[in-house]
Amino acid sequence: MMRIHYLSLEFYMGRTLQNTMINLGLQNACDEAIYQLGLDIEELEEIEEDAGLGNGGLGRLAACFLDSMASLGLAAYGYGIRYEFGIFNQKISNGWQVEEADDWLRYGNPWEKARPEYMLPVHFYGRVEQTAKGVKWVDTQVVLAMPYDTPVPGFKNNTVNTMRLWSAKAPIDFNLQEFNVGDYIEAVLDRNLAENISRVLYPNDNFFEGKELRLKQEYFVVAATLQDIIRRFKSSKFGCRDPVRTSFETFPEKVAIQLNDTHPALAIPELMRILVDLEKLDWDKAWEVTRQTCAYTNHTVLPEALERWPINLFEKLLPRHLQIIYEINHLHLQRIAAMFPGDNDRLRRMSLIEEGDPKRINMAHLCVVGSHAVNGVARIHSEIVKNTVFKDFYEVEPEKFQNKTNGITPRRWLLLCNPGLADLIAEKIGDDFLTDLFQLRKLLDFIDEDSFICDIANVKQENKQKFAAYLEKEYEVKINPESIFDIHVKRIHEYKRQLLNVLHIITFYNRIKKDPSKHFVPRTVIIGGKAAPGYHMAKMIIKLITAVGQVINNDPVVGDRLKVIYLENYRVSLAEKVIPAADLSEQISTAGTEASGTGNMKFMLNGALTIGTMDGANVEMAEEAGEENLFIFGMRVEDVDAMDKTGYNAREYYERLSELRQVIDQIQTGYFSPKEHELFKDVVNMLMNHDRFKVFADYEAYITCQDRVNELYKNPKEWTRTVIRNIAGSGKFSSDRTISEYARDIWGVEPSDVKIPPPNEPPVESRK
Repeated sequence: MMRIHYLSLEFYMGRTLQNTMINLGLQNACDEAIYQLGLDIEELEEIEEDAGLGNGGLGRLAACFLDSMASLGLAAYGYGIRYEFGIFNQKISNGWQVEEADDWLRYGNPWEKARPEYMLPVHFYGRVEQTAKGVKWVDTQVVLAMPYDTPVPGFKNNTVNTMRLWSAKAPIDFNLQEFNVGDYIEAVLDRNLAENISRVLYPNDNFFEGKELRLKQEYFVVAATLQDIIRRFKSSKFGCRDPVRTSFETFPEKVAIQLNDTHPALAIPELMRILVDLEKLDWDKAWEVTRQTCAYTNHTVLPEALERWPINLFEKLLPRHLQIIYEINHLHLQRIAAMFPGDNDRLRRMSLIEEGDPKRINMAHLCVVGSHAVNGVARIHSEIVKNTVFKDFYEVEPEKFQNKTNGITPRRWLLLCNPGLADLIAEKIGDDFLTDLFQLRKLLDFIDEDSFICDIANVKQENKQKFAAYLEKEYEVKINPESIFDIHVKRIHEYKRQLLNVLHIITFYNRIKKDPSKHFVPRTVIIGGKAAPGYHMAKMIIKLITAVGQVINNDPVVGDRLKVIYLENYRVSLAEKVIPAADLSEQISTAGTEASGTGNMKFMLNGALTIGTMDGANVEMAEEAGEENLFIFGMRVEDVDAMDKTGYNAREYYERLSELRQVIDQIQTGYFSPKEHELFKDVVNMLMNHDRFKVFADYEAYITCQDRVNELYKNPKEWTRTVIRNIAGSGKFSSDRTISEYARDIWGVEPSDVKIPPPNEPPVESRK
């Protein structure tokens, strides 16, 4: 049987209790039992900590994939790191982000089981020795990897897979060698140095920080995981731990390794090291096995996010792996040189080693060369990958490049978070849609049924009331549930253009102030998300949003026609509350920058309308629901490319558009920071002089588009019919569909909808 191994440095799981009850088909029974005890299950659910072992999209995608792989009956394992501290908790203090440690294991974690019997050694540093018996990596420092297993139940199919997360442990003799005889206490305290490897998640989203500890984390997860995979491969009989298989011929037929971005890229040289140095395969055979086993998913084209490790760091930490990468590169460039004689510039562009001071290893190039399949995560992104970032590689091996548009699990992102909507859908079309989301198309049959339109609108209104009550309880802010809930939740990043949203908010505010007696469609704008602690501009953006909110929310002329809320500590469990309450989903990145997006899909499935650019999966959402049923605006990728050629001139827009000019002048002169007039000068300077993401270029189209949103909202029936068309078109965006495509096109396995018989029933044979 083929086993899938999904390698990721992030698994953004959120809470587990309710998801487990749902997938086991026990939710109603548990609700009732807890109620009989005089308790409230929701209260209990609110006590559980989020497992925040991820930053955003990439980590949450891994979590959705685990759910879908189990629900499709695949033999799949998630492999990652058991961070002691996940993504920081965000506090907003005087409008600024403050980080605090996420001590999520403080009260223990009931879902995990330590597996000390499978503990494995991982080596660092040392040197390489050429011996008669081959190459040896010697004088290394050892850290132990302790596995913790978390069960991953499929949806009502009696399949339970495993997520295995590694924790770093110092070996017993750590630092107690002969040179340390005198200081026993110091030596024991130094165990922390080894155990720091799994201490904390790096809090960067779409940004590469070349720190030694991070490289250690990347090698740690890969080295432990590959030993585990090979141990399992060698003991061919189930339950037998003695090595049986010794030939690696069949390895790629039994083992698939999926690399979630380049973070686990060291799997490629590590597998080569094991096969060549330890298992004594010849290089060519080992390379064939490695390539057929590994596949790589690219998640971004932003240059600052690409991993480029300095060679000196590599040489110190992983000397043997550096040699192997040099050899891979040598053979790779030899092959390219034979195909393109004399094209030295092509060799430079395609090398795994980037020249410069210092020289760096391009991990994406390593992944492309060392994998049999490379995929992007939405159609437009996969095209950009082929035409730009990996253009040279695509010309040589076009068959290697694929698209696998992301998806989300409908169990968590519909049934769990929006039971009212799920029930209403099931009433109309049955409940098979939960495992075959394309069935949502059937909802189009009821697009003209007044009672259904009314029911859909009522579910949304209930969700809005509930979220309004939550905000009032937790944050003491009152909001108008009749207003448009305009929601922009995601990591704070310049490319995601939260600033464009702010410009609209201030424009709307200025229009109310200019004509206070006019009727305006009321809005509550809710923006949330974390900024990387070292990302100054992102932190300034948060401060600007909160400052604008301070002014607008306290202006009596505005009343409850416009409110601006900053949603503190946005995380999976908060997404489950806010997304079902949304009317409008903001997906406004500059075209060509958001690889896919998955929040966009969650909003669509939960009955929000999308205002967005033709970027990432928005393109396919518009295709599925009909472009006229989304609020699409702004430049397309072609327009952005054209503007890059001619040059983007922000000042031209500033001078031409009077409303924009007023907004920028207000920010610049301290209208929103009366105590510190110059507070936002960095933000204004960026927008005016070096804005890579062309905020002003889309301003006019965005404002016009927001006016269209208001017009439609004034007609509740047409708004809701548009909502129904969106829900009906969201079937493609199930992660079940995504995983079925990975299984067939990359891993070479067929997903199955067969229910394993439960343990209390006899197996199928004896029932015949």
